[in-house]
Amino acid sequence: MTMQIDRELDARGLNCPLPILKAKKALAEMTSGQVLKVIATDAGSVRDFQAFARQTGNELLHQESVGGEHISILKRR
Repeated sequence: MTMQIDRELDARGLNCPLPILKAKKALAEMTSGQVLKVIATDAGSVRDFQAFARQTGNELLHQESVGGEHISILKRR
């Protein structure tokens, strides 16, 4: 899957709610339409980012889990 990633956030080793909080801060520093890739090891982050996208209006473009890492790609509203 190829897409333009504007910023990548490494949230490996962080537990809920830190991946969401760090993503929220990163998105606040980005402009509308930019894309953030978050890599987390907390399995709960998959559900958390789905809820986060619904609540904030940021678009969840893609999610996948590979080898214990959970990747969420969000587009800034």
